[in-house]
Amino acid sequence: MLKVENVSKRFGGLAAVSQLSFEIEQGQTVGLIGPNGAGKTTLFNLITGFLAPDEGNVWFNGSSLLGVKPHAICHQGISRTFQVVKPFLKLTILENVMIGAFHDTRDTARAEKIAREVIALFDFRDKLDYPAASLTLPERKLLEIARTLATRPKLLLLDESMAGLTPTEIDQMIEFLRRLKQESGVTLLIIEHVMRAIMSVSDRIIVIHHGEKIAEGLPQNIVKDADVIAAYLGQGYLAS
Repeated sequence: MLKVENVSKRFGGLAAVSQLSFEIEQGQTVGLIGPNGAGKTTLFNLITGFLAPDEGNVWFNGSSLLGVKPHAICHQGISRTFQVVKPFLKLTILENVMIGAFHDTRDTARAEKIAREVIALFDFRDKLDYPAASLTLPERKLLEIARTLATRPKLLLLDESMAGLTPTEIDQMIEFLRRLKQESGVTLLIIEHVMRAIMSVSDRIIVIHHGEKIAEGLPQNIVKDADVIAAYLGQGYLAS
């Protein structure tokens, strides 16, 4: 479904992403991990058209995404969340999700139908008329995901959706992602620092450091990789 081919991006003299390559098959959940500043969010920006690579190419279902604008990439079936959630606070939950649905239709009734179908996946489906300002942090993170799902993505990129959550809330998010995968069939690429979460939901893990891929494989193998331990996890994680 997605092929990132020798992609590089520099900011001045800094290589944020360097000769990065990987592929994602339809239906997979792939985790993307690495230290802060490793280039993970830059990679999301390259995939979704917010940035153009200096080198390399990004392919989605066989078509190059080079030069394609973010809204057109969304139309092709890639949607994403952002680290800092920014709902429209004065609008209701339903109205917020409808905004995502309007990406694919201009018919208000159709947008509402799509939004209601998406919200049915979430625990706040009984709060349709609540303003987004009334939601807790975990609810706002779920609302962010709901808005992206309303665009009907084939590939969903989640950028630290569990940051700032309590252990109980993280467990709930893990269960939600598993249910989302089962019920919607959407392919997931997830940036996350909560290791027990990313290891439990991912079919495969990609590790980047200083913009370069240093490891890729099954979660149980990644946690034993010497380069990953040295660069990111630390010996304490392996001991635990």
